[in-house]
Amino acid sequence: MPGIEAEIFVVDNNSVDGSLRMLKERFPEVKLIENKKNLGFSKANNQAIRESKGEYVLLLNPDTVVDKDTFSKSIAFMDDHDDAGGLGVLMVDGKGQFLPESKRGLPTPEISFYKIFGLSKLFPRSKHFGQYHLGYLDKNKIHKVDVLSGAFMMLRKSVLDTIGLLDEDFFMYGEDIDLSYRIKKAGYENYYFPETRIIHYKGESTKKSSVNYVFIFYNAMIIFARKHFKSNRLKAFITIINLAIYFRAFLAIVSRFVRKTIIPLSDIAFIGGGIYGIAQLWQQKIIFTEGGNFPPDLLSIGIAAYTMIWILSIFLNGGYDKPIRLKNLFTGIAIGTGIILIGYSLLPEAYRFSRAIILLGAAWVFIYMTVSRLVLHALHIRDHRFAAGISKRLIIIGDEEEADRVKQIIEKSSSDITFCELVYFESMNGHKKDRFIGGIDQIDEIVNIYKINEIVFCAKSLSAREIIDTMAHLNQKTMDFRIAPPETMYIIGSQNINYPVDHYVYDINNISKARNLRRKRVLDINAAFILLIFSPVTFFLMKRPLNYFINIFSVLLGFKSWIGFNNSIPLDHKLPKIKKGILNPVDFTKKPIDNPATIDNLNILYARDYKVWYDIQVMLKGFRNLGRK
Repeated sequence: MPGIEAEIFVVDNNSVDGSLRMLKERFPEVKLIENKKNLGFSKANNQAIRESKGEYVLLLNPDTVVDKDTFSKSIAFMDDHDDAGGLGVLMVDGKGQFLPESKRGLPTPEISFYKIFGLSKLFPRSKHFGQYHLGYLDKNKIHKVDVLSGAFMMLRKSVLDTIGLLDEDFFMYGEDIDLSYRIKKAGYENYYFPETRIIHYKGESTKKSSVNYVFIFYNAMIIFARKHFKSNRLKAFITIINLAIYFRAFLAIVSRFVRKTIIPLSDIAFIGGGIYGIAQLWQQKIIFTEGGNFPPDLLSIGIAAYTMIWILSIFLNGGYDKPIRLKNLFTGIAIGTGIILIGYSLLPEAYRFSRAIILLGAAWVFIYMTVSRLVLHALHIRDHRFAAGISKRLIIIGDEEEADRVKQIIEKSSSDITFCELVYFESMNGHKKDRFIGGIDQIDEIVNIYKINEIVFCAKSLSAREIIDTMAHLNQKTMDFRIAPPETMYIIGSQNINYPVDHYVYDINNISKARNLRRKRVLDINAAFILLIFSPVTFFLMKRPLNYFINIFSVLLGFKSWIGFNNSIPLDHKLPKIKKGILNPVDFTKKPIDNPATIDNLNILYARDYKVWYDIQVMLKGFRNLGRK
């Protein structure tokens, strides 16, 4: 910084984005503090503040861009205003829009109520309702304000020596409000200074529509209230916060429900409407040319039944999985059409109206589903793009030598990979290795930051238990998991000779995949209905006949599954979440097994390589135990 004597601190809270490697190479003069875990905003900043020697301290977020004169102008203003304890500047987002959190009022119970329930947003310039973001103050003029943003917060070091540093009880959110308030209580002012500006991009950690954000942010407000408000105000504040949590959580749930159902509900409306139009034209132009019509009730029931069968068949065959796979859509349409035609042929003559409507309806479903998915893909609607158009972003988990070997094979055998990096099979223990972007203990953060859609495990480095633990921990149904066997270059476990990328790995058919959970549920329901139909006979074959009936209805209602994990031993690792089973993999052996290691391995194998046929075999082998409690 020309003309400014300064020291620059970067505090890294165990990041996995590769920034430290770049920082060390390009900016060796920076004073770097590397933490072995995420200590939170307050603790991390305090580490640097304690080591700093300057007259002023600037807290600056990493997702900001600063004007070339921002530092000099801010320092000059602080020099000219001895009453200034803190200073914030005008902030804009990545699109150049003014960020209202550039200046804020103190979140008293009244002001918090206006903010939480949207009154401050409805009346942003009101001196009564708009106090949270001080919308009634001119954003282009200097003002004394209550609260500054931690994204850019210039502080007088002598004031910090008096009032203390950031309160480390705040992990994320609220610490800037607390510090701003303490500055004011000490007799100093916080200034909003718009004569320079910064861009604040606001990273992925700030997703204000999520329930997680609601709890973190508003719990931070409770910490602030307990620290600064009197008991009578505290009770009112906490009541408002609890209302806010339930209100925002309700909105988040409604929003999630709408996002998940809007496409299927639209499909039902368009498919049902299209079939109804086809039926009307067919009976008017072909069947009843001289007048007459099908019974309206029969036609309505038939169209509704056809629509739901097609939708259900498409769903069960993965037609609603993300990303979109046309093969799954077409398979679902074909199977649904077959089911409808078979059911139609079994109906009495009085309940049939036209097989041609079924065939024309199938054609309409095919055309509509194809066109609608093409439109969604063309519009770049999130999660509704074709799988063929999505490149692989994968990580390889293992030790350095083995992971590097597998990476070389992958890069030589596939051209559709846009990201391929290594993850250490153990914790990095705070030591950054040039070959890795992080350790396995940071897997959640790595997957989210780099948008990973495939994970390759090196079998030489990790045991089957460790692999299953990681899969269960992630529990992402759209993630592909694979295992690279040690010391091999030939084809193993390939599903399709047209895709050589499969040649170096075993494909893991994880039980928690969406398609496997659907198949398992369909098997449970069908088996329950079959057993219920034949219960007058099977009843006498059961060891616990009365509980047999209870189990049938428990499975039908979704409380249990016919096959699950064996939970007779304490588990020191995680398994994918599935419903409690009546039978388990041990029942397949027909021999008593009490060895914990053997039971554990059977659970792992069942979770790692699920097959519907295996469930059927277990049911047949353990048939007399279907009444087990």
